[in-house]
Amino acid sequence: MLTHNVVAPSSLCPIVSFDFQGQQVYDKLLFAHNLNYGLDRGGIRKHKSLRLRAGFWESIKSGLLKDDTTQVIETFPESQEEEPLPEEFVLIEKTQPDGAIEQIIFSSGGDVDVYDLQALCDKVGWPRRPLSKLAAALKNSYMVGTLHSIRKSPEPEGGDQKKLIGMARATSDHAFNATIWDVLVDPSYQGQGLGKTLVENIIRALLQRDIGNITLFADSQVVEFYRNLGFEPDPEGIKGMFWYPKF
Repeated sequence: MLTHNVVAPSSLCPIVSFDFQGQQVYDKLLFAHNLNYGLDRGGIRKHKSLRLRAGFWESIKSGLLKDDTTQVIETFPESQEEEPLPEEFVLIEKTQPDGAIEQIIFSSGGDVDVYDLQALCDKVGWPRRPLSKLAAALKNSYMVGTLHSIRKSPEPEGGDQKKLIGMARATSDHAFNATIWDVLVDPSYQGQGLGKTLVENIIRALLQRDIGNITLFADSQVVEFYRNLGFEPDPEGIKGMFWYPKF
C-alpha cells in the first residue's frame, strides 16, 4: 500500500541528475526567473513580485530607476515581514512487506551529516572531496533541502532508522538571485519523482524569500526535464561563462 501525503501542489560539485541513473549534469546554465508557484501553503504569503518583467536583465536590474542617475533605496522596518521558517513534512508513506512503515520526509532546515552526505555521493559515483570542504560548502549555502527515509519498526523495541536519501542546496545573494547545486537522490530511490519534488520545494522556499531569479547547471540530456520545471536555457541569448585554471 502506498499513500502520498501531499502538502503543497506541486557546489560541492556540479549539479547532477536525480532520476537518470546518476548521470552527471554540468553543461548548460539554465535560468528560472520570476517563477509563479502560487504560494499559499499553510497560510504562507504569496510572492509579491512574480509578474514576468520585460526581460531577464530587467529582472536583474529591477532595483535601479530608469532614466534617472539617482538610485533610490527604500528602507523598511526589519520587523515588517518575517522570513518563513524551515519546513519539514512527509512526502510519501508506505508499508513494507515486513510491516515496517517508511516515510520519505522533505526538510529545508539543512540537517545534513557530512559523513552521510559523503556516503550518498559515493552511491551516485561522485568523486570524494575533503570532508572539511563539504562541511564548509553546506555551512555557506543559503539553503539546504534534504530527503530522509525514516523506517519505523513494527516491533515496540525496534526503534526508528533514519538515512539521508537526497539533497539539493542553493547559494544566493539573499536578495535577487540564487543558484541550485548538487541535486542528488540515492539510486535505490530514483524513478519515484523525488528529485522533481526536491527541486520544486527548493524553488518554492526561495520564492517565499522573494528570490525569483533562479539558475542551475544541467547536462544536455536533462535540459528538457528542467524546462518542464520552468527553467529556460539561454534566455535572450545569455550564455553562462566559465573560467578554469590553466595549470
